[in-house]
Amino acid sequence: MIEKKIILDLCGKTGAWSRQYKNNGYDVRVINLPNYDVRTFKSPNNVYGILAAPPCTELSFARTTATTPRNIKEAMAIVDACLRIVMITKPKFWCLENPRGLLREYLGQPKITIQPYWFGDRYSKHTDLWGDFNVPKFSPIRLTPEEIHEARQHSRKLPKELGLTQADKRAITPKGFAQAFFEANR
Repeated sequence: MIEKKIILDLCGKTGAWSRQYKNNGYDVRVINLPNYDVRTFKSPNNVYGILAAPPCTELSFARTTATTPRNIKEAMAIVDACLRIVMITKPKFWCLENPRGLLREYLGQPKITIQPYWFGDRYSKHTDLWGDFNVPKFSPIRLTPEEIHEARQHSRKLPKELGLTQADKRAITPKGFAQAFFEANR
């Protein structure tokens, strides 16, 4: 029997980023609270790929109206756990994504910063990608200020589903990007 390639979707919540892998026969394991905590997760052997999307709440530049101080220590504990899993498993490819923000202070410049609309998703959100992966093919199109405003408004109109907050909805990996990433990193 041929073993399926294991993909770990760290902090994946909805599994949107890893869905193409699952749909194509990979053994996808979404590691997310409440079932799994990346800080205590024991990784299996022979991990093929890792997709890491640690929560951005404390690290995003978009966090401008919060009434409580940022909890950088907690945020970095999760990022550290994701990177620890990468170091232990030594997968064929790995990628850690987060909106452009404070994570650059800790990890340095990302491999690439993408926009969801480059992959056909109708919204704007500068997203940094760090790791060892093939950069997905995209069209770095230019949008007018009006188109960027329209793209930003689109994410506010997402339907109510599964009781997700607006922040949860914006954190879902865009379908176009997820597809392009899968095609570049099989």
